[in-house]
Amino acid sequence: MSTYVAACRSDKADMATTLERKPEWIRVRWKEGEQYRELKQIMRGLDLHTVCEEARCPNISECWNSRTATFMILGDTCTRACSFCAVKSGRPAGLDKIEPIRVAWAVKQMGLRHAVITSVARDDLEDGGAQIFAETIRKVRELNEDCSIEVLIPDLGGKHDALKEVVAAKPEILNHNVETVPRLQRRVRPKARYERSHWVLRTTKQLDPDILTKSGMMLGLGETWDEILQTLTDMAATGVDIFTIGQYLRPSKKHQKLERYYRPEEFAELKEIGESLGIRHVESGPLVRSSYHARDQLDTLQDKAE
Repeated sequence: MSTYVAACRSDKADMATTLERKPEWIRVRWKEGEQYRELKQIMRGLDLHTVCEEARCPNISECWNSRTATFMILGDTCTRACSFCAVKSGRPAGLDKIEPIRVAWAVKQMGLRHAVITSVARDDLEDGGAQIFAETIRKVRELNEDCSIEVLIPDLGGKHDALKEVVAAKPEILNHNVETVPRLQRRVRPKARYERSHWVLRTTKQLDPDILTKSGMMLGLGETWDEILQTLTDMAATGVDIFTIGQYLRPSKKHQKLERYYRPEEFAELKEIGESLGIRHVESGPLVRSSYHARDQLDTLQDKAE
């Protein structure tokens, strides 16, 4: 019997209570240290957004105090309204073409060795924001020669030329999250497509095999164990190098309902399964998010390659 099946049976009687109160392994101790305050001042001084703040990431205190943050470009307003996401949605106001240089300066001021750059979805733009992504990669590299770059991109509307432009800028890692299992896609991310996410990952490898590809998913949205395993199998088939698995935490009562909490041992089991399928590194745990320990993931793969 798998860990998942045993957990489901034991959870039925106390499910309501479990969902009302976060389990011990989900609770995070907040600490606003000097590093946190300094990083926040840099972000506000350069008029930059972070997904850490906009998406209400539970790891923000830990990461910012370690001088790690995920920059969010293309504004703070997303053209999609995914039911799990706390980022503001609506009609974006224009395009900030000098944003790339401000991100580059922030990376320099923070002294980062690894910069993670994501964005809102910009379906209002012909290229989905690809040009700004590419320019941001180039500017960060110009000012920070020793800094590796990871981008977490939207699906860019499935446009080949747009993806090609981002890949041509040669980030070390290109990430695009599948987010959930196929059955729940339309409920969780109605303007996205499971197959299109696969296309992003496969096409990136075809365009530049040297770029590491990465994806991830959340658990707790109503998926079955078999659906999780099938998604891992699908991801392995795309040739993805890194896969992250974390617990979904409902941002508010307006967002997608949380169905259950997964235990740390279940995440550990999924890490073993994912890597046995051929995914080179699986980062799996209750508080894992796309950019959590991102530099460590790159270091791990580089060490394995040596």
